Amino acid sequence: MPFTPHRPWRLSPRPHPAWRPRLALTLGLLLAPWALAQPPALPAPAAAAAPGPLRQAFEQAWARQPEARALAARQQAAEAGQRAASAWTPEPMALELSHRTDRANANDGQREWEAGLAIPLWRPGERSRGQAVAQAEAAAVFLREQAARLRLAGALREAWWPWARARIEQQVADAQLAHARTLAADVERRWRAGDLARSDLLQAQGTVAAARAAQAEAARAAVEAALRWEALTGTAACASGAALPQAGIGGAAIPAESAPANRQGEVAARSTPAGSTAGSEAGPARQVDDVGAEAEPEPRAEPGAPTAAHPALAELAQRLAIARAQAELAARHGAGNPELTLGTTRERGSADEPARSTLNVGLRIPFGASARQESRQATALAEAIELEAQWRLEESRLAAEQQAARARVDAARIRLAAAEERDALASQTLGLIEKSFRLGESDLPTRLRTTQEAGDAARQLAASRVELATAVSQWRQALGLLPE
Repeated sequence: MPFTPHRPWRLSPRPHPAWRPRLALTLGLLLAPWALAQPPALPAPAAAAAPGPLRQAFEQAWARQPEARALAARQQAAEAGQRAASAWTPEPMALELSHRTDRANANDGQREWEAGLAIPLWRPGERSRGQAVAQAEAAAVFLREQAARLRLAGALREAWWPWARARIEQQVADAQLAHARTLAADVERRWRAGDLARSDLLQAQGTVAAARAAQAEAARAAVEAALRWEALTGTAACASGAALPQAGIGGAAIPAESAPANRQGEVAARSTPAGSTAGSEAGPARQVDDVGAEAEPEPRAEPGAPTAAHPALAELAQRLAIARAQAELAARHGAGNPELTLGTTRERGSADEPARSTLNVGLRIPFGASARQESRQATALAEAIELEAQWRLEESRLAAEQQAARARVDAARIRLAAAEERDALASQTLGLIEKSFRLGESDLPTRLRTTQEAGDAARQLAASRVELATAVSQWRQALGLLPE
């Protein structure tokens, strides 16, 4: 039998059955509505911007304010006033009970029992006027809170930026002191080498003494500003981004030998000028960057925008609405409210007579107008007239303040640009003079004068940045905007 080699199987291609295309079409038709019904993927919401340090301090300070603590009680009082104005009667109803008998004298059996209900009635239009007063007073609670928050924001802004400026000036003073000590050490080294005269050394040491005095004054101002901030917010100054001096005003102004025994090494290390120039010069730059981070955003306000939405004006307008509603209510109140009496009487003339019951209906209507009602109406009208005049004056003042605040922002921006240019030029000049002084081409008075000019330029730059941030805060305050 001949050998036949093994051949693998090969599947011959077969055409797809006719039911496969129909099945695919059916599944597509069934799944199409489900696919269309799926909602499109929404983009992830952008993370909310973190509140600034001024906003955080504002929230902490607001929790300590009397208006914030009394807010819940005022809201409850307003709700109670609305319930009272919506009641069916202006005053609570009263139950009247009386009994008459002749038991104490003739004792013929005469008896009389009487029970009645006194119902005060609203005068025509009095209930609607009372509801208007209650609604206006309820709305005034919220507007009063907003006005109080704005006043607190103004007080915080007035304390925040002077404190920021004091911190920056303290850092600038620290940097100038470190620079003066470095220069004095360089002059002393060259004096010992015979390159400079002793008068130059004394002049450099005098510059260090002046820098120490300026540093102490700057530290004193920073401490006072920080204490004012603490008294206003109730939070420690260190928690808001600044630290108070730990050992005396200026820190380095304390000699090592006068410090406590356990801190003499610390004070001596802090007083050492070697290696402290770079760290001190980085201080003002860091503080300037902090001012940029702490600055509030500029408001987007169009020129001539209406000021009616300002919280102070809104509060005055609501107080005016309350006074007018109270005047209308006093005019409707009259001498008093009518009173309807419904009752029943059961009586007998003697012991032999049967008891009889009767139904009693009474109505009491006060006439005329009392002097007390006229006084209330006149007082409400006078209050309305005064508040209307005050609202107009406040509107004019706020419009002028907004324009002035915007002008201050523009001027502060121009001064900042000039201060940046001056600081750049002074830094370049100082670098050239330092190089020429090291080479012996410039004298010490020129070096000291250039250093002083550079320090003044740095101080002016830092102050200009704070002034711009302050002007923006004042602009936001004039517009009635809270810290962000």
